[in-house]
Amino acid sequence: MEQKVLVAYGTANGSTRAIAETVAEVLRTTGITAEVLPARSVTDLDRYEAVVVGGALYAGRWHKDARRFVRRHRGALAHRPVWFFSSGPLDSTASQRDIPPVPGVKRAMARLDARGHVTFGGCLTEGAHGRIARMILRDGKGGDFRDFAAIEHWAAGVAKELGAMTHRAQRS
Repeated sequence: MEQKVLVAYGTANGSTRAIAETVAEVLRTTGITAEVLPARSVTDLDRYEAVVVGGALYAGRWHKDARRFVRRHRGALAHRPVWFFSSGPLDSTASQRDIPPVPGVKRAMARLDARGHVTFGGCLTEGAHGRIARMILRDGKGGDFRDFAAIEHWAAGVAKELGAMTHRAQRS
């Protein structure tokens, strides 16, 4: 039984998209079909057995496209395995310790009985859009704090869980 997983993301400057693409690449190496799409472009979830949703963090909130995606597809998400990830700290804290989900994501996780959440370091480099982003960069606080080994490790855990679910379904 082939599984198809959607990896949807909300991003302002593209770094969360790179995380989503990495998650999908890892899923594909395990035989799972994974599609990566901007959260705002997804119209329905009918062809997906599971969903991973990622959002960049801005001022303690998930990117609006990720928030809207979860709200718009709440009914369909409630009937599928769902994982969340956030990207955002512009320092090494995400590599040093587990950072809990921001309050809005925590509420969505509870409503949807999400399988898990992780916060990865963010990335903000020259050319970023937005007044706040430019201020952060001007203050010398930008950089790339994404840990792709940690992203791959987390995605492998998602793949393992999906594989176990498939195995249980086949035995039933």
